Amino acid sequence: MAISYNWTVSNTDRRTSDGFINVAHWTCTGADGDITSSVYSTCSFEGDVNIPYASVTEADVLGWCWANGVDKDATEASIADRIEALKNPVQASGLPWAAA
Repeated sequence: MAISYNWTVSNTDRRTSDGFINVAHWTCTGADGDITSSVYSTCSFEGDVNIPYASVTEADVLGWCWANGVDKDATEASIADRIEALKNPVQASGLPWAAA
């Protein structure tokens, strides 16, 4: 099964002086069946962000994140690696004398 990725923006911060967004709080979640892994972070931006607050879409904000240092491909690759490790663990823990 292929991993599906879902990028979301959970919150934004904006300047009160002009109302323009300057920070995004984002999450990327990857799912392969019932195995999931997520990354949460924030991204700051300036410059081209000049859409009035009420007109901004989630797609706009994600585009600004990807244009300002959030590496979409590297983030998804990291999640894929974590999912692979969850599917095929290389280490386990426990107590051999406590096994049933």
